Amino acid sequence: MILMAFVFLVLIIFFLLFYILNPQTVAVFYWFGNEFTSSLAVVVAASVLSGLLIGYLLYIYGATGHLVRDWRRKRTEKRHRSVMDLYRQAMGRLVSGDLKKSRRLLLKAHGQDGTQLEVLQAMARVCRAEGQPSEALEYLLKARKQSAENLQVLFLLADTYLAADQVEDAVATYRSILAVEPDNLEALRRLRDLHMRSELWNEASDLQKRLLKKLGGTPDNQEQRIRCGLRLETARMVLESGRADTAAADLKALVKDQPDFVAARVLLGDAWEVAGQPQEAAGVWQEGYRRFGEAVFLARLEDLAMATENPTELLDFYRTTALNRPEDLLLRLYYGKFCLRLEMVEEALEQLSEIEKSGADFPQLHLLLAEAHVRRSRMDESVKEFRKVLDFDGRTNFGYACDACNAASAEWFGRCEECGAWGSCRLSGYERIKNPPVSDLREIHHGEQSA
Repeated sequence: MILMAFVFLVLIIFFLLFYILNPQTVAVFYWFGNEFTSSLAVVVAASVLSGLLIGYLLYIYGATGHLVRDWRRKRTEKRHRSVMDLYRQAMGRLVSGDLKKSRRLLLKAHGQDGTQLEVLQAMARVCRAEGQPSEALEYLLKARKQSAENLQVLFLLADTYLAADQVEDAVATYRSILAVEPDNLEALRRLRDLHMRSELWNEASDLQKRLLKKLGGTPDNQEQRIRCGLRLETARMVLESGRADTAAADLKALVKDQPDFVAARVLLGDAWEVAGQPQEAAGVWQEGYRRFGEAVFLARLEDLAMATENPTELLDFYRTTALNRPEDLLLRLYYGKFCLRLEMVEEALEQLSEIEKSGADFPQLHLLLAEAHVRRSRMDESVKEFRKVLDFDGRTNFGYACDACNAASAEWFGRCEECGAWGSCRLSGYERIKNPPVSDLREIHHGEQSA
């Protein structure tokens, strides 16, 4: 106070001195044509005081604004701490399985701050756990409005769309992720899988190419299988559209790249058959059987022989291959089956009897033997064979089944409709059709004693 009084006194003295030294008057215009006259010292002093007053008022305004902003910041931080504390408690309850308590805590947190992303996502998880995906979507859409490019929110939103069976919305969300981050591997994989589920093979194939390009180097076995499977499906689409020659060229390239892909060889033969080249088809299937020993090749060859009314070539194949592979029970089984279709009963019985002598025992064998005995009017023998079939559980026909999920099918398939596996189709009960163990017994000649 003393300092302020001293400063004020000095200013008064300075003003009086300035007033005495400058007695002149000046005219001050405050509007057009309006003026007033005043002492020069008074005008200067008034100007200085006005500047000081304006500066002080600006200072007061700035200080007040700073105080208000600091108060708001502290209030926001306090609210954020409260919300996050409720969020942590809710997540603990959620992990513990207490959904009701978790929901109450999250609703309280949401009431305090409806823009908190963590709370909105947690509410969505609780709703999904309660079986309410529609309500979960409401919270996630709010979260998306708060942060449109947040990948965590977008992935959770896409998963929730799928849980609500809104596949198209899920696809659109994954595309949004790729718009934000074009090389996101997880988004590429999930979108590809959705296209595969919808059998949009061209779209899935394009995404797979992008994925493999991003991965670089040699892809792992799973990605390689998917790549080959997608090439197979796109070729199948081309074949179904009537462009058999183009499909054959694509499949031929696929077989060259993946020689062990059985499904590609089967479909390549189909393409040659549709293209009107049965010799090419037969060659592909015969080579396929020699290499892989899969029943589907023999079934295709049999259908081709009947369709072209030319069984001689297939009989020659069976006879030659049976001589070279006498232990091949599957070949003998289909050989006998084909002979029965041609009413060559004795030759059929010869092949089926060879299988029976080997000690192998499976239902398809007994069905064919029963049919052969019926055609020879040996009803007692036929009944015995049919009774043996009853001793087996499961499928006894020449249908197919998936190795991965055991789904049954009357027709061969390149891709299982149940589990989506490629190249998993096998003849039903094929594991029973195998060589019996070699017997340890040998013939004891006359005069020789057993050990």
